[in-house]
Amino acid sequence: MNLQSDIRPISYVKSNAAEMLRQVNESRNPIVITQNGEAKAVLMDTASFQEMKDALGFMKLVSQSEHDFQHDKTMSHEDAIAAVRNRIKDRR
Repeated sequence: MNLQSDIRPISYVKSNAAEMLRQVNESRNPIVITQNGEAKAVLMDTASFQEMKDALGFMKLVSQSEHDFQHDKTMSHEDAIAAVRNRIKDRR
C-alpha cells in the first residue's frame, strides 16, 4: 500500500471517482477512504474482492474442519459415502 496514493479523503472520492476506479483496476491495490481523518471504507477491484471472499470461505471451511477433528466429529470415507447414499435413497 502506498500511503500517498492509496489513502484518500471522502472529498477526493467525490470529485475523482472515475480516476480512483481506474487506479484500483490497474494496480489491484485497494484505496482506503477516510472521513474526518478516520478510515471508513475500502475501494477495491472486483477480482481482488472475489479472491478475498473465496479465500475467507476456504479458511472458514478449514477452521470448521479443525474444530470437528478436535471434537471427534469425523467419520471414515466409507461411512461418509454410505451416509450420502442413504440420503439419496431416502429422497427417492
